[in-house]
Amino acid sequence: MSYFKIGSLAVTLVSLAGCQSLLPDYQRPKLDVPAQYTETTTQVQAGTQVQSNWWALYNDQVLDDLVSKALQNNTDIKLAVARIEEADAVAREVGAALLPQVDLNMAGSRTRVTEAGANPIFGGNPRNNFKAQLGTSFEIDFWGKLRSAKESARAQALSTRYAKDTVALSLSSLVASNYLVIRSLDSQIAITQDSLKSRDASLALTKRRLEGGVASALDVDQADVASANLSAQLLELNRLRALNLHQLAVLTGVLDLNLASADINALPIPPTPPAGLPSSLLEARPDVRQAEELMIASNANISVAKAALYPSISLTANLGGESLALGDVLKSAARIWSGGLSLNLPIFDSGRLNSRVDQASAKQKQALATYEGSVQSAFREVNDALVNLRQNTERETALSRSEASAKKALQISENRYQSGYSAYLDVLDAQRVYNDAALAVIQTRQARLVATVALFKALGGGWQSTVQ
Repeated sequence: MSYFKIGSLAVTLVSLAGCQSLLPDYQRPKLDVPAQYTETTTQVQAGTQVQSNWWALYNDQVLDDLVSKALQNNTDIKLAVARIEEADAVAREVGAALLPQVDLNMAGSRTRVTEAGANPIFGGNPRNNFKAQLGTSFEIDFWGKLRSAKESARAQALSTRYAKDTVALSLSSLVASNYLVIRSLDSQIAITQDSLKSRDASLALTKRRLEGGVASALDVDQADVASANLSAQLLELNRLRALNLHQLAVLTGVLDLNLASADINALPIPPTPPAGLPSSLLEARPDVRQAEELMIASNANISVAKAALYPSISLTANLGGESLALGDVLKSAARIWSGGLSLNLPIFDSGRLNSRVDQASAKQKQALATYEGSVQSAFREVNDALVNLRQNTERETALSRSEASAKKALQISENRYQSGYSAYLDVLDAQRVYNDAALAVIQTRQARLVATVALFKALGGGWQSTVQ
């Protein structure tokens, strides 16, 4: 057979590799997504959109720096990047199977055959033998097995990129939420310290009134109890701040992190972004896209498993030279070549290959369920964030009114006590009510700000896929 005939046969077989494929055409599943969210964004400002650095809307440079450090130093981000590198390497390896493999083999030997053997004519003198050849092998992807494996690896590589974006979105949200909690605790600590100063001043005044015979020992004891309770409350608030600071240190990778106190009321309430249509979440959230890519990969794996049921065809070829002298290896007289075609057809395997098809189909169903669950969770998270934002906004307004009234009531009770018209217990009750009201306003402001963080996260945080 001539080189031309061998080459023609090889080209013909290779061209057949793209003629058949068992890979099912992927179509995004049709999900029963509501036309609109249960909660409506009544506070939407025209033209506002979620920006990718949404945390900058809180107008706090400290927060900006913390998020930047977290995205750079956090170990979960580093882990996600390493997984991307691994998945890319796997995709390159799988894709390489579609191309021929070429190897260079070289060998040299010197042998002596016995003169006392069956062929004494070849014995006696040592002989050299040198050989060099290029060998290639290629599996014809007639059923699309290798192409399906490449598609699966590509989808898994994309899923790792979306997973990294999901980690980044969750991380920035955690940093912002923890920072807001710390600022809330700062304000609560400041309020409690002011209340404690007032209680201590009241205690000192009550003791003087006792010495003057105006107050009773019971008044002093009650004032002392109130002061001690506030001291304990202050210690608890400081403990919570320390714990949240430790958590923020781990998130940012700055283990010796220290933050000066600041008032949460200095932070603005960001404009509420438009939630858009629920169907937009399919493109706006990296975790949903990650689940979809894993579903695409599992879809391709079904084709890989099915292709194993059909014959596999491989081509091999070798070209080189063999000679007794090293200098003659490349001469035409020393040329050697070989070509071959192999076919492997599974006949009986006790159902092993069919079981692999069933496994791949079951995994595809699992991936579909995961994808549907991610969409449903995204829809719920947006609704939750919207209702939390609305309710806490209304609650803050009501509690602010309550705080103002409690402050007036405290002033009246103090004046009445000093004038001898009421007992000191009334003053203590008024102080407690005012302190609780002031703390409730701060806690609700915290909840309102954290709800805005949750809404930014639920809407995808301005994420856009950079993958074509």
